[in-house]
Amino acid sequence: MKALFLLLPLLCCQAYAAGGGAPRVYRLKTGGYERVYRVYAPAGLEAGRKYPLLLLLHGGGGDGKGMARLAKGGFEALADRHGAVLVYPDGVDKNWNDYRGDKSRKAQRENIDDVAFLTEMVGAILKRYPADPARVYAAGISNGAMMSYTLACRAADRFAAIAPVAGAMPANLAAACKPARPVAALIISGTEDNLVHWEGGPVTGPWGRKKLGLTIPVEKSRDFWLAADACAAEKKKVSEKDADPEDGTAVTREVYPGCAGGSSVEFIKIWGGGHTWPGGLQYLPAPVIGKTSREIDATLEIWDFFMRHRLPAAE
Repeated sequence: MKALFLLLPLLCCQAYAAGGGAPRVYRLKTGGYERVYRVYAPAGLEAGRKYPLLLLLHGGGGDGKGMARLAKGGFEALADRHGAVLVYPDGVDKNWNDYRGDKSRKAQRENIDDVAFLTEMVGAILKRYPADPARVYAAGISNGAMMSYTLACRAADRFAAIAPVAGAMPANLAAACKPARPVAALIISGTEDNLVHWEGGPVTGPWGRKKLGLTIPVEKSRDFWLAADACAAEKKKVSEKDADPEDGTAVTREVYPGCAGGSSVEFIKIWGGGHTWPGGLQYLPAPVIGKTSREIDATLEIWDFFMRHRLPAAE
């Protein structure tokens, strides 16, 4: 049962788009550890141009290779078509230190500085690849989603936008988070997530058998970034979608544009959705992780959101 938890299981196979071939593996010594990350850069990136850089963060128990499989290779296809550099880093012992207080995970028990690792990694990639320092983004699922919140809190000057999927803000992080600048946020979560719960509280293993740190409610996570980004109090746009009644899910979308510093907040509520990547792989059975919604494709949603944001020129 331990192997089932959080959430990207040990997905065995690598599934990358063919344009740039297999990603290149790099190692970086930092904080007393040798860290590993994989970079996917499409063939034919033009000299003299700068491209978006997307960090894609696996869930607890997973790795960078599994993260690509979760999204069914969609990010690689988009990078091939439009031009982007993708990076899939690995957490220590397959977990990130998101400051949730889960002492059962080495990354959190030993207070590993994943913010330092990931920002150093970005710096190294910017030296090797034609990536744009004003267009660096972080997305992830579960523990990776919480790590993307951590990067927005503690490295806001580096990341133009984040997209956490199936992961609320850790309570410890929210209490101490003071981002140096507004960070655009696209938040995607399911109401029937039985691991990182919609209403907050303890993160649990399947069927609630473990207590793995605390989060605030998903809607409070949204409210935190509405305040941090100085967004208008009233929603600009709300829409609902149930294009596939057979999948047992529906979508409510809230859009809050015009926030400070060119940022914005979007909030996608998956009614009936589980601890999953909408439109992605149903990586474990629904009784364990809940339903994977087909109402939206989280990969496309994240790509479109990221491409609308960049760090202000002054930064």
